[in-house]
Amino acid sequence: MSDAKINLVAADMGYGHQRAAYPLLDIALDNKIISINNYEGIPDWENNYWKKSLGSYEKISRLKKVPLIGALVFAVMDAFQKIDPFYPKRDLSEPTTQEKFFYRVVDKGLGKDLITKLNSTNLPFLTTFFVAAYFAEAQKYKGDIYCVICDTDASRSWANMDSDDTRVIYLLPSEKVRERFMMYGVKEKNLIVTGFPLPKENIGENKEILKSDLAVRLNLLDVRGTYFEKYSALIKNYLSETIASRPLTITYAVGGAGAQKEIGLTILKKLKDKIIAGTLAVNLVAGNRPEIKEYFEAGIKELNLDTNINVKVIFDADKIGYFGKFNKALRTTDILWTKPSELSFYCALGIPIIMSNPVGSQEDFNHEWLLNLGAGIDSYDPEHVDEWLPDLLESGRLARAAMDGFLNAETMGTYNIEKLFSK
Repeated sequence: MSDAKINLVAADMGYGHQRAAYPLLDIALDNKIISINNYEGIPDWENNYWKKSLGSYEKISRLKKVPLIGALVFAVMDAFQKIDPFYPKRDLSEPTTQEKFFYRVVDKGLGKDLITKLNSTNLPFLTTFFVAAYFAEAQKYKGDIYCVICDTDASRSWANMDSDDTRVIYLLPSEKVRERFMMYGVKEKNLIVTGFPLPKENIGENKEILKSDLAVRLNLLDVRGTYFEKYSALIKNYLSETIASRPLTITYAVGGAGAQKEIGLTILKKLKDKIIAGTLAVNLVAGNRPEIKEYFEAGIKELNLDTNINVKVIFDADKIGYFGKFNKALRTTDILWTKPSELSFYCALGIPIIMSNPVGSQEDFNHEWLLNLGAGIDSYDPEHVDEWLPDLLESGRLARAAMDGFLNAETMGTYNIEKLFSK
């Protein structure tokens, strides 16, 4: 572990903000993520405020499945965090309703206790949650303030209220997001394109881990050699030849609110024969949610797959423990099936992403980004996965998606961010 270089700050809400922080633990004070909504000594009123906010979000996310009324309620909530179309390029510096709402709470003292505590450390403040950037500046944090953007595009709410005169330095996933923030009024000197922080244990300083894993993966995804026949020179330029000695592996991940968990059991049910035959393995990701773990385990038992070594549930009550287990599982994952959340960036690891339905405006943009990159494929009806998955494998489409993500998405975000603090 390296010496502490930053105060690493996130929000313990879902997985997105902490997943983005996890790869930066090596340069964090005490190798820990400080959660603004549940750190030791948090004032009661702030703790209650965040609990109420998180509870409301999760309730609305689950309510979305209820016909008519659920979709309407979710649409109203999503409107507050909507990302405007990129074109035409224009002035978008006017603060949003959502931003004004949060700033009223900041004016009442949100974050003041945490900033007072952290000011004694004399370290830069790096956060993966925009509200923490709001109050770090408003409550007069003494050091430099950095904010990592956690999606492929971002709403106006990610830029502080006084965007033209903010102290916050934004660490961005792409040049397009840099242009977006300039539309929000942020000065160019406050914008650094680093790439999204991905786990170093899946990459390696020279991408040696990533390349080794991808070489095995392509063997399993390109079942007829269709992709290799067309692009053998390209593949050989980046990867060494290898032989796969494990089954094709699908990892299905639900979101932090537990949305779309039913798809996981549908995958098992429809591909059960291949699992029993040993040609397919499935990881069901329950995260740190025990109720999702129990749901998956009950379904696995009902399908008589509870003793099958090719079916695993990835779970840890501690989120940091979960991220470690998840990243380890990704090394032998050939297809990642999930919503287009912050996991969209993981296509850079050379893992094709099958996308279930987006939930919210930011996921709509992530969905579009993956399609444009060629690294993501829209899920067909999960009830017919036993028919369409073999077709994708035989056509070489999944192999192409794996290489498109590897070649076209930024991989070295964590290393690039660490270099900022290496002086």
